[in-house]
Amino acid sequence: MAEHVVVTTTTDSEDSARELAARAVEAKLGACAQIVPITSVYRWEGEVQTEPEWRVEIKTAADRVAPLVSLLEDVHSYDTPEVIATPIEGGSTEYLRWVIAETR
Repeated sequence: MAEHVVVTTTTDSEDSARELAARAVEAKLGACAQIVPITSVYRWEGEVQTEPEWRVEIKTAADRVAPLVSLLEDVHSYDTPEVIATPIEGGSTEYLRWVIAETR
């Protein structure tokens, strides 16, 4: 597994996205998070939905993924929140060291 990971979730408001991002960083489960407004198209309860959402991308260390996922699932307002982890395969060595340092 990669040493660095981006954990992504979505939510229904900018305020909720800011709260999720702040909780992750304050708990040292993420080094930083970006919030991006998006439009999501998905099937929910048999119907296709199109809704505005906010994507939260949290950069973290691989050993912080499980507790970060647990935190997001515990505090998220959705019944079934999207929470996925994508390995970071490369990048700025200095930045990736900073990610590790900020999650200690």
